[in-house]
Amino acid sequence: MKKVFFTILISGIAVASFAQTKKPIAKKPATTAKPAAAPIALKSSLDSASYAFGTSIGASLKTTGLSTLNYDILLKGLKDAFTGGKLILDQQQAQECISNILTSANKSKFTGQIAEGKTFLEQNKKRAGVQTTASGLQYEVLTAGTGVKPTATDSVLVNYKGTLLSGKQFDSSYDRGEPITFTLNQVIKGWTEGVQLMPAGSKYKFFVPYTLAYGERGYGPDIPPYSTLIFEIELLKVNGK
Repeated sequence: MKKVFFTILISGIAVASFAQTKKPIAKKPATTAKPAAAPIALKSSLDSASYAFGTSIGASLKTTGLSTLNYDILLKGLKDAFTGGKLILDQQQAQECISNILTSANKSKFTGQIAEGKTFLEQNKKRAGVQTTASGLQYEVLTAGTGVKPTATDSVLVNYKGTLLSGKQFDSSYDRGEPITFTLNQVIKGWTEGVQLMPAGSKYKFFVPYTLAYGERGYGPDIPPYSTLIFEIELLKVNGK
């Protein structure tokens, strides 16, 4: 309270002093507005083609999800490559940089999808009967079998159904009327890990994070990028190697 009172008191003295002296307020110097950049004139067919190449490259890059670039450095790289100048990055470094920024740009478009999957898995693992492995794969035993468990190099015969978190079904061997045979190390990571947990004759329900499913690319028109997936898998038979 004393500090507030002291501040008010000092302010009052300053105002009173200003009123008594009646000194004119000094005017700030007028700022000079920067002139607008002159429009580029396309004076030749080379000028027009150069600009057209620029707009074409820009439009193509924009479809990747990028919102901005360092345009001066972009032009530097373009010129170095075109004129045979010394390159700052080798081909492998350049590919890694491009891959990283495109992955980041693409991921930013699916933040809602990623958050939905994370929230679902956090809540789902609290349900009775749901178990979570070290990789983040979640599963629930619907029917416990008594047969042999497969290894990653085994061929297996299964029936399955796959859905998105929304409940939309994207695939089902039941609907096709026949089970499928595949080798466990040739499918998504969630299946490779999960089916090895199952004795033959079992039916499990798996909740697969996008990192163990189709990742940042998704799969076809029915599985968007960064999708957490749900599978019901029935292990009918372990065929062996």
